[in-house]
Amino acid sequence: MTAFANTTTKQPTSNVSTNHDDTKAKTIADISYQFDFARFYEHLVDVSLSFTAVSDAPQLWLPAWIPGSYLMREFARNITAVHYQIIEAPTADSDKQPKTYRAQKIDKNTWQLPAVQAGQTVIVEYEVYCYDLSVRTAYVDQQRLYGNFTSLALAVEGQEQSPVQVSLIVPDKFFADKESSKVLLACGLDATHLQIDQQQKGRQQANCQHIYKLQAANYHELIDYPFEIAEQEKFDFIINNNEHQTLHHSFYLSGKQNANLGRLQQDITQICQTYVDWLGDAPFDDYTFMTFASGQDYGGLEHINSTSLITPRNDLPSTNEPKLPSTDYQRFLGLCSHEYFHSWWVKTVRPDVMIDVDLRREAFTPLLWVFEGFTSYIDDFMLQASGVIDKANYLRLLAEQINRYYQTPGRGNQSVAESSFDAWIKLYRTDENTGNAGISYYNKGALVALCLDLILLRNSDGRYRLFDVVKAFYTQAKQNDSKRIGISSADMGSVIEQFMPLAEWEDFECRYVNGVEELPIEALLMANGVKIQANTKETADKHVPWGMRCNETPAGLKVNRVMRDSVAARAGISAHDVIIAIDGIKADTKQLTALVNAVHPVECYLFRRDELMCVQVQPETTTKVKPRDETTGMTGAVPPHKVSLRLAKGDKTIDNDNEQLKGDAGWETWLNVMKR
Repeated sequence: MTAFANTTTKQPTSNVSTNHDDTKAKTIADISYQFDFARFYEHLVDVSLSFTAVSDAPQLWLPAWIPGSYLMREFARNITAVHYQIIEAPTADSDKQPKTYRAQKIDKNTWQLPAVQAGQTVIVEYEVYCYDLSVRTAYVDQQRLYGNFTSLALAVEGQEQSPVQVSLIVPDKFFADKESSKVLLACGLDATHLQIDQQQKGRQQANCQHIYKLQAANYHELIDYPFEIAEQEKFDFIINNNEHQTLHHSFYLSGKQNANLGRLQQDITQICQTYVDWLGDAPFDDYTFMTFASGQDYGGLEHINSTSLITPRNDLPSTNEPKLPSTDYQRFLGLCSHEYFHSWWVKTVRPDVMIDVDLRREAFTPLLWVFEGFTSYIDDFMLQASGVIDKANYLRLLAEQINRYYQTPGRGNQSVAESSFDAWIKLYRTDENTGNAGISYYNKGALVALCLDLILLRNSDGRYRLFDVVKAFYTQAKQNDSKRIGISSADMGSVIEQFMPLAEWEDFECRYVNGVEELPIEALLMANGVKIQANTKETADKHVPWGMRCNETPAGLKVNRVMRDSVAARAGISAHDVIIAIDGIKADTKQLTALVNAVHPVECYLFRRDELMCVQVQPETTTKVKPRDETTGMTGAVPPHKVSLRLAKGDKTIDNDNEQLKGDAGWETWLNVMKR
């Protein structure tokens, strides 16, 4: 995106004598922030905000959510009392300190400064508690200083378009016990690193400071650039666009890990180059991957020229990583692929409600299935398109998506468009009824994208596919002055009709996007030379015995979820129950597995809360099976089945129109053809 150009992270280090009070007062920007990390042991950041008011009693506000993560996260809960001072012009006899006022909080994330008049310069001070390891907020301790400005920087109402200057002030004690050359700032913005010369200042070692200076065009740009200061590994690589221009990429890795960085660089380079080859160019001049390796945490968040990732360290490539990436490493590469593509498909082409979005309230759209769903389909596809994984492994990843879909009975209750609206109240707040009540727009959205891709291919004799739809939107975005566009459901139709009849798209949208009909996944894959093998027994026996998910504890089998209309549900077993005995024997996974296919009623003793209960489980063989619902495609009382996929080279398969085509031709077209 041209508006965000000139964003290469630069970190020249110089020993300069800098007066802290001078840096507090002198700024070329209209809005100036200082983030002081001296209290990192307490997970606190002290913030100083200075600005010149353009109105009386100005207001300050903090976002309630961060773009890319659709939940009201209420970041203001981590801010303690806000105070401010009015800085008067100095006079010959003015020696007294400015008066300190307490800001008035007027709602959950807004503060007012009643004593301030237009034209006066104000310094606002507050502290932020930062101890959330996720990629959406901020985390501060003796190992790393990480933050999103949506969690840290109060915005000045009416002055959000003013230029912004930021100083990240890090005490020298943070660098203790670290290899100083590896303590780096990772950020998509340009940065200058200044180190105070303690000899000239005559200060003690503990008072030395490192200052990282950043600038942004305005507040909305600032909050699109997370940062991390930590001991990090780093490598750089170059991607070339179709004009033979180079795009600089940097990869930062923090946390305890022993990753094979050479292998990671090779694979990430291939993936990124494949995206740019397909789309021709990129909406950025440079790109930054920021990754923290942890124990089990996993996630990512997209930004215009960077992504913030957190991954289990076991997902990183090992020293002896095989030529074909391990399953865990494939998961990490898929995460990188997913967030990288979002620079085009969320940050540049985005839902229309996200163009001038108010981060204080929800922004509802039915199109999250388009942006997260398309991305969840394309991210794994690009792993095999780049040659990082082979086709068999791609089909394994695709089968995992399909199996998640089949094992979610809520797909018959909620459409993928409804799921997009409900992200704000359901996606990030799962409970024991989640799988029964709805479907994820990531999961079903990916499979809707798969079906649309295969239908476009079929109807155009291989000329068009989903990638052409995405590229058409991106081309439109580049033609705008802002280099981005917001799209609606109607826009989807107007672009897709360039590649397939509009009536066919509207029928597809009605049945599979706004409706809950079963997706024609298997028929479309078979028509493209992919054989599907179903295994109902494995899923029923190993994953959801009696239609419930449970784990073994010292107290017994703890029930986590019960599928609607399952054997367990009809017996009266509920989530959070603890089963202590099955058929007179202590309940454990082995006993449950042994009796899951019993032909006689099974007696279960369980605790619900602190009350002992006994229920009779009637085996599936003695239960009347409900007929298939032709509207939803759902079948009552039948466990979800599990599928595996494989290429059917040379076999003849039948598509929906009874046209025969060689399996070879189908999968070669679908998996290999990437139009540029």
